[in-house]
Amino acid sequence: MQVLGLVSSQVPSHQYKKAEQTHVRIPNRLNRQFDVQAPNQVWAGDITYVCSGRRWAYLAVVLDLYARRPTGWALSLTAESALTRRALTMAYESRGNPSGVMFHSDQGCQYTSLTFRQQVWR
Repeated sequence: MQVLGLVSSQVPSHQYKKAEQTHVRIPNRLNRQFDVQAPNQVWAGDITYVCSGRRWAYLAVVLDLYARRPTGWALSLTAESALTRRALTMAYESRGNPSGVMFHSDQGCQYTSLTFRQQVWR
């Protein structure tokens, strides 16, 4: 690195803010059965964070477990349930408004919030 004049650039540390709402435990109906036989049977969602210069950006993704490809995503500077709702809306609309889809997540506060659960039920 010295010969080439390269210097290491460490990404700043990241920490999620504490949730201000009580955690709702939702039963795990998928039970690690990730082999899906057809599209739009099971979708999975998760959030990750990406350093974008001086700030963290949050990326929520919805995957169809059959295709193992993203069907919806959203990016935001805050990790709130509005982020996960936008990713779910994109997946739902891009797949032609399917019915009977099971949604699986890590049950973080963005996925157990009342507004997200209401969107899933609708």
